[in-house]
Amino acid sequence: MMFNMNMRLRGLAEQNRDIKVAVVGTGKMGKGLINQMSRIDGMIPSLVINRNVDKAIDALLSSGIAREDIEVSNSLKQINHALEKGKFVAAEYMELAAKAYIIDAVVDATGVPEVGAQLSLQAIENGKHIIMLNVEADSVVGPILYKKAKGAGVVYTGSAGDEPGAVMELYNLATGIGFEVLAIGKGKNNPIDLEANPDTVHEKALTNGLNPYMLTGFIDGTNTMIEMTCMANATGFVPDIRGGHGIESNIDDLTKYFSLKEEGGILNRYGVVDYVRGIAPGVFLIFTTKLEEIHRQLDYLSMGQGPNYCLYRPYHLTSLETPITIFDACIHNRSSIAPIRSSIAETITIAKKDLKAGERLDRIGGYTILGSVEEYDAARKKNLVPIGLIDENTRLIQDVKKGELLTYDMLEMDTTTTIYKLRALQDREMGVNI
Repeated sequence: MMFNMNMRLRGLAEQNRDIKVAVVGTGKMGKGLINQMSRIDGMIPSLVINRNVDKAIDALLSSGIAREDIEVSNSLKQINHALEKGKFVAAEYMELAAKAYIIDAVVDATGVPEVGAQLSLQAIENGKHIIMLNVEADSVVGPILYKKAKGAGVVYTGSAGDEPGAVMELYNLATGIGFEVLAIGKGKNNPIDLEANPDTVHEKALTNGLNPYMLTGFIDGTNTMIEMTCMANATGFVPDIRGGHGIESNIDDLTKYFSLKEEGGILNRYGVVDYVRGIAPGVFLIFTTKLEEIHRQLDYLSMGQGPNYCLYRPYHLTSLETPITIFDACIHNRSSIAPIRSSIAETITIAKKDLKAGERLDRIGGYTILGSVEEYDAARKKNLVPIGLIDENTRLIQDVKKGELLTYDMLEMDTTTTIYKLRALQDREMGVNI
C-alpha cells in the first residue's frame, strides 16, 4: 500500500496536481501534521487555520516554508487567488477551509466537539473530504456525519495513526484474512486519575507543549473512553463493562486475560473493546480460529499455543500518519476508520465533584465532568448524556454528587449548537428522542 501511495504522490507532484489540504487547528497534532506533510511529494498543507493566526504562521514556518511564501488573509477571494499562485495561506476563520475551492481535503485537528460538528458539515456541503483528528466530535455525531458524507459523495474518516485508526488497521488485517476477532483495544501509559484537572496538570502540560484541558482529558481517562467509543462504532464491538476492565498487563499475558471467565480470563463475552495499562503506546487485537491446521501453523509461526492469539502494533504516530488517510480519502475515496456500525457505544458523563443546582459545567478535560464508555443501548435507556454535548453553557438544574451519572433531565443544555442539533437528528433516525 505504501509503495503505491509513494508512487502515486510522486506522479501527482510531477504533473503539478498535488493534493491540497486545509488544516484547522495548530496545536501539537496539527503542527506535527503540517511539518510531516511538508516532507511528502504530491501533498501540500496549502491552507492553515487557527483562531490565533500567528500560530498558523508559526506552524508553516516550523516546517521550513519561507515567510515570503505565506500570505495571511481572511478574504475568500484573496485566499483563492493566493492558492492559485502556489502560495501557502494562514487564516483565522475555520469556514474558509471548506469554502476555498482549490482545497481537496480538510483536516480537523482542533479536538473541540462543536468545531468538529460545524467543520465537518461545512466540508461535506462544499464537497470536501473531511479527516477527523477530532475523536471528541466523532464519538458523538460521527454516524450522522458519515451518512451525510456518503450521500454527498465525499469521505468522512478518522485518522490513521490515532489509536482507533491503528486498531482498525489490525482489525482489517485479521478479518480480511479470515480470523475470528475476539477483542480489540489500546494501551494507556498511566493509571487513570479521576481527580485530575487543568490546575493539577498545568506544569506537565506546559512542559509537553499541550493544552492543560487536553492533557487532563488523557489523565482522567476521558480521552481513552472516547477512543474506545470510536472503535466500537467502527467495528460493532462493545465495552464488556462500563469503563472497560483497564487491566495492567504485558503483551505476553494479554491472551490469558482476554479470554472468557470460564476459560480463566476476565471477559463476560467476546466482541469487546478495552484498554490496558502497560502496553502503551501500542494497540492490540485478540483473535482465534476454528481450524486445527491454522492453530498448528500459528504455533509454528511463534504466535503461541492458542486458542487465542494477539496481534500487537507497538506504536501509533498520531497525526504524523494522517497523510495516509488524506491519500486514501482523495485517491481511493476510502476511510481509514469510520462509524459504519452507527451508535454502538457512548462516552457518558460523570460528575467529577459535588455540584450544585444552577452551576454551569465546563467541558472535556475540565474541572466538573469526566467520561466513561458504555453501551449505547444502556446509555439510551438511562437517558445518559454524551460528554461531547456538554459545554460551558450547560447548567445544572439539580444538585449532583461526585461520581453520579448525568442525565438529560438534570441539565439545561444549549440546544442551539450544531453538535446538539446533529445529535438530535442522529438519535431520531435511531428512534430516540432527547
